[in-house]
Amino acid sequence: MAHDTPLIATIVVGLSLAFIFGAIAQRFRISPIVGYLLAGVAVGPFTPGFVADQGLANELAEIGIILLMFGVGLHFSMSELLAVRAIAVPGALVQIAVATAMGVGLATTFGWSLGAGLVFGLALSVASTVVLLRALQERRLVKSDQGRIAVGWLIVEDLVMVLTLVILPAIAPLLSTESANAAGAHSPNELAMTLAVTLLKVAAFVAVMLLGGRRLIPAILHHIAHTGSRELFRLGVLTIALGVAFAAAKLFGVSLALGAFFAGMILSESELSQRAANETLPLRDAFAVLFFVSVGMLFYPNIIVENPLRVVAVIAIIIVGKSLAAWLIVLAFGHGMRTALLIAASLAQIGEFSFILAGLGVTLKLLPVEGRELILAGALLSIMLNPLLFLAVERYGPALSAEPPKPKEPAPAGQVPGQVAGQAPGQAPSAAEPQTAKPASELAHVTSKTGHTVLVGFGRVGSVIGEKLIERGIPLFVMDDRDDTAQTLKARGLDAVGANAVTDLASANLKDARALIVAIPDCFEAGQIVAQGRAANPGLQIIARAHSDAEEAYLKQYGASDVVQGSRETAGAMIVALDTPSPAPIVDPDPARTQDNPPDAA
Repeated sequence: MAHDTPLIATIVVGLSLAFIFGAIAQRFRISPIVGYLLAGVAVGPFTPGFVADQGLANELAEIGIILLMFGVGLHFSMSELLAVRAIAVPGALVQIAVATAMGVGLATTFGWSLGAGLVFGLALSVASTVVLLRALQERRLVKSDQGRIAVGWLIVEDLVMVLTLVILPAIAPLLSTESANAAGAHSPNELAMTLAVTLLKVAAFVAVMLLGGRRLIPAILHHIAHTGSRELFRLGVLTIALGVAFAAAKLFGVSLALGAFFAGMILSESELSQRAANETLPLRDAFAVLFFVSVGMLFYPNIIVENPLRVVAVIAIIIVGKSLAAWLIVLAFGHGMRTALLIAASLAQIGEFSFILAGLGVTLKLLPVEGRELILAGALLSIMLNPLLFLAVERYGPALSAEPPKPKEPAPAGQVPGQVAGQAPGQAPSAAEPQTAKPASELAHVTSKTGHTVLVGFGRVGSVIGEKLIERGIPLFVMDDRDDTAQTLKARGLDAVGANAVTDLASANLKDARALIVAIPDCFEAGQIVAQGRAANPGLQIIARAHSDAEEAYLKQYGASDVVQGSRETAGAMIVALDTPSPAPIVDPDPARTQDNPPDAA
């Protein structure tokens, strides 16, 4: 029996092609976002073959926007922003202003209106959160001084774009040429009143969220968490994200994006924020992919052939103009050359906020359709070229320093070790800065130990193992993907490195090692480490951890000598305890008496 299922077809074909193109992009070390956008182009109306339902794709994209903005709010950190506010706030604002001015100038040469130029310029001024964070994570720079500046800079850009999405609909009649020329156009007083009402609604929404939501939302999640139902907790988080966004749009007239952002920001203050982020991540990623697919469906690929000079001009603004402005700003604030180059490379692309702003501009009849197509072309090409910029910084960055790196010296009083604030452009980099000048594979310290035990992961399980090995005096080399953990271990005189063992296992000198202990909980990643360890040293003893029989079989298949299954060991320990019962604890027969009202001493 034939079924007309455009929704299912759009989701299935869109996600399937996104997976295929995303995997290909990842294989060539390009952001998977490029693959998702190309999947949208493949199912769009401008390419042959299957054409997805544009209307349904747009509605799915709205859910993607809500969950994306909810995720941005969840990861919003006021403390991180305040830590680098001296450079991130003025730097981001000046860079946005410069990029927007360049966009307006380019739009003017195209014959577009001022409103179109403003939307166009703003869309070119904001970097992609997803692309930037992924690039920093791959190079282990998120927690470095340069990474903190880049993340703080990004937070300011996101906040500016959130405010833009709120204010733009209110001032659209003032910026729109069609509205200005139409009969009965709004007077300046009417526009001022509209803007004032919009700002009052936003202020009312913010007040409700800060006064009521700050208490209500965490309280609801805490109550659900105490029920012990993971399914209910996940459903509760999604209900809060979608419900607050929908209520914000219906009751206060603000955008869905702003409502979702505030829901995430309020929830980020709760100790359950990390769990909320983890529980919603799969669904958030799925709808985010559909968002990028729906954006790709709008892209007209022939624009690259029909208007190559315009596309090149857009790319020049994104990669050269915006990056040059950021580079000069960072140098002006006294930071080193490598820091300036890293920030410039980080911001040399555009992404999700640019798509949202371009779509809003077209909807409000401010931005011509060609403007959206140029923005999409600029995003695709800039994301593809971004890894090459990082490669150039890593390869040629050291040569741009006026003098070679000096040995690490004690930090002056009042200065954090490794701090880069106050460095002149030609000054030798701090101890933390040379990391940005090398590829990730060169960052890991290669141990000279022999007959040692390699411990991968120093978390809840790995730290217990590590402490026992240290007590026994066993030579130990620790690999943990958290820089702060590695630094703490180094301060104790231990041989440790902050690196991902999947990519930097060679630094552990496994051919001369006695054993490899993989204490991380991720079975898939552990399997890759085990396979590399067995290939490096066929006679090596490899011990790993598993959570199920399937994981145990998987790890042994890849070469693990022994696999410890936590649930089985726990059950065995409980059986042993049952066979050798301990004396029953003494229980006070009077439940009314507590530690605050102890019984009288005998």
